[in-house]
Order: sequence, then structure tokens, then C-alpha cells
Amino acid sequence: MQLAIIEKIIKKASLLNKTIILPESHDERVLKAAQILTANKVVKVITLGNENKIKADAEKLGVDLTEVEIINPETTPKLDVFAEIYYELRKKKGMTPEIAHETLKRDLFFGAMMVREGFVNGSVAGSTASTADVLKAGLQCVGMPKDISIVSSFFLMVFPDKNYSFADCAVVPNPDAAQLADIAISTADNHKKLTGEEPLIAMLSFSTKGSAKHELIDKVIEATNIVKTKRPDLKVDGEIQFDAAVIESIGKKKAPGSEVAGKANVLVFPDLNAGNIGYKIAERLGGAKAVGPMVQGLNKPYFDLSRGASVDDIVNTSAIAALMS
Repeated sequence: MQLAIIEKIIKKASLLNKTIILPESHDERVLKAAQILTANKVVKVITLGNENKIKADAEKLGVDLTEVEIINPETTPKLDVFAEIYYELRKKKGMTPEIAHETLKRDLFFGAMMVREGFVNGSVAGSTASTADVLKAGLQCVGMPKDISIVSSFFLMVFPDKNYSFADCAVVPNPDAAQLADIAISTADNHKKLTGEEPLIAMLSFSTKGSAKHELIDKVIEATNIVKTKRPDLKVDGEIQFDAAVIESIGKKKAPGSEVAGKANVLVFPDLNAGNIGYKIAERLGGAKAVGPMVQGLNKPYFDLSRGASVDDIVNTSAIAALMS
């Protein structure tokens, strides 16, 4: 049985009539997810590859792709157009027209260019490709907004009584203060898009309001101040310990007067060590459902899946991409 927040996301996505590209048609999980997404009218789906091979694979799996559009990057007229755009984007870095043409035959890059040029609302890939390859295509083709300094990720952590967004748990090993601030801003905005809740941001540390002194804490304090300056509309507090951030009685004691302490729903970890360990503890021992990671910080949704992703993960992430576009 799906969790209520996931059902809510899928229902909202189904009202938007968005189109998502699933580039990795060679993965049977992708074909199964494409069928579910189209049959339930969650999103329209495009996949990439040789149409005859894809249809033969689908038939073997008992998958109906009648409503799924298939584009072959190697034969479509879009290839030449996309290759020219990509060449212009990258020529100062040594790109040649020939290399651009070959690169755009690759599913990840073609999918990213489909997102960039507005033919689809988002892409969900990575069930077979590495995170590095997915992000490379996203950075080079989709690009980043000028006011965000870093591409990062977040997990929607679903508990029976509350939903949290954890960041960054998958991409940025050791963000500096400015990057940590942008991770917080991106996560807060996306938390609101997905849940409809006002984001309450806790900038996590091993100290609360000066209970300890260390340069690692200084980074979190600086990042908190940057968030307040860049986005005075957001409610954010830090540095703050995890227990003070999420347990009201402890928050009142350790950070009296805070708008966030004890009520936080956006938890920003100081580095990838803490974030990755934190979300896995919450998932494996705390019983949370971890949805993601969702890549953030690009101009448009271009999401990376875990290579262990299930069919349901691909379906859920596609719905989230629709909401975030």
C-alpha cells in the first residue's frame, strides 16, 4: 500500500498533463514503469532507442507501450539540431561538431537536450547509468540557474506522522558555506512544491547555539546567515543539533524563541558523511520511506535514480519530476 504523501504526489501529477522522458529503454524496469505511468495517466512518457528492439523487448515482458512515444536519437531530425546547440554550448571547452554529433546519440545527453529545449518537462535516468554520467549530461545540457552555485540532491523522508526533506545525502561531499546555503534554499523550495508545507529549515551541526566551538560549526553558522540574507522569506535556524531540530521539548530548551527548533521539516546536513549516514539510519532503523535522491540545482528537472531502483521508484520519481517542473 502506497504512503499517503506518494499517493498525493501522483494524484497532483496526473492533473498537470506533463511529459517525462525515460531515456534508458534497455532496462526492463523502465519499460514497466512507462506502462504504469501511461496506463494510470500520471504523465506522458517518451523513451529512447531503436523502436523495433524496444517493442520486441516489451512484448517479451508483456508490457504495453501503445501510449509511449519512442524516439531513436540516431535517426531523428532532432539529432542535428541538438548537436549544433550542444556544440555552441561547449565549443569554448574544445568541443567539435563531430564529437557533439556523436555525444548527442547517447541517451542521457539526448534526453537532457529534450529537457533543455522544452520538448519534455523532465527526465528520470540512472537505473543503469552512474550518477556521474547522469549529472554530467544534466550540467552540460540543462545547465544551472545563475543564483544557485551547486547541483545537489535531497531525499523526501516519509514517516507515518510527518514528512521531512534531507539534504544533501548523495552528491556534494563537503560543501562550503555558500554551497550549503544554496543546498538549503533549493531543498526548502522543493519541499514546499512536493508537500505543500511551509519549509522550516534546520542547519544541522553537533552544536546548538554556541554549545560548542569549532570551525566545522562556523561553516554552518555562516551558511545560515547566507540563507537569511538571500532568502529572508524562509524560516531557517542554525547551528542546531538534530534532537533540538525535531523534538519540540528539546528545541524549546536548547533554542528558546526559535521559529524552527522542534518543528523542522527540512534538515540540512553539514556534509555528505553526515547526510548519507543520517538518511540511511532513518530508513533502515527508523522505518522511514526514502524517496529519491532527487537532483536539484539544475534549470529544469533532470533526475538521477539509484541503480537499485525499483519500478515503483521510477514511477514515483517521474511524478515528482512533473510536480517540480
